[in-house]
Amino acid sequence: MQRIGSTYKALEVEETLDIYFYRPLGYLIARSFHAFRLTPNVATILSIVVGLIGGHFFYYRDFTINVIGVALFILGDVLDSADGQLARISNIRSLYGRILDGVGGNLIFINAYVHLCLRIIVDGANPLVWVLVVVAGACHSVQSGLADYFRNAYVKYVVDTDKAEIHHSAFLHDQYKYLSWKKDFLKKLGMRLYLNYTSEQETFARGFQTLRRKIQDAFGETIPSSFSEEYRRLNKPLLKYYSMLAVNLRVIVMCLTLLVNRPVYYFWFELIFLNAVMFALIRAQEDRNKKLIRWVESHTEKPVEVM
Repeated sequence: MQRIGSTYKALEVEETLDIYFYRPLGYLIARSFHAFRLTPNVATILSIVVGLIGGHFFYYRDFTINVIGVALFILGDVLDSADGQLARISNIRSLYGRILDGVGGNLIFINAYVHLCLRIIVDGANPLVWVLVVVAGACHSVQSGLADYFRNAYVKYVVDTDKAEIHHSAFLHDQYKYLSWKKDFLKKLGMRLYLNYTSEQETFARGFQTLRRKIQDAFGETIPSSFSEEYRRLNKPLLKYYSMLAVNLRVIVMCLTLLVNRPVYYFWFELIFLNAVMFALIRAQEDRNKKLIRWVESHTEKPVEVM
């Protein structure tokens, strides 16, 4: 377990299902890939392929095929876990690896949503159900983006700055301008998508951008331990709710509603319940951002203990 723990980004941001299911299986795959000198991107591409096939099986109104689809979808999640663990085992981390992982996750869910919607329509629903699915999908993007953003922020300010995968849109915009559509088409396309994703995150976390600037101006890259403790005290209780907006809960609900032949319920769950969680979190996070801004302002003049 200690070896597996070394492949976590941080124990505090890991979900229970990850710790006892996805991470142990992902670790075994990561170790195997490492032995054969395969890169994290290979695991990512395999996760995309397996996840797309699993999502296709969601279309058929056959319980056995649906069970196979669910198994493949979960296997895709295991492989997605393995790519990050392999990156930490191999010490191979790159911005473009993160972009590929994010684009792959989006493709997998878009593919699943399209096949579920087609199934719902074939079963006799009004074609306007597409509106429900598209709106739910847009909400999914915002929900999972916020969960990813603030869990990485927690890693950055509490655990280890180097382990956090959180970027400024201004930095990404500079990287995007540097690339050429002619010479770097795939990289530039990926950077464009990631820039849009990051800009969306920053839009729904405006107060946090003020806090980031305050922290940078006051401390630079050296985060004082006293600030880390205050950040942990205020934000650790929110982590379990951010986990609700991530992958595991929505996969469980999607697969269960599929297996009982009520997939439309999943989209209402995403639209009503997960949105309610998200807006409550935005409000709670903004309150904590303001408290941390006041903390930084009141401690800037004082000597600080370095982590």
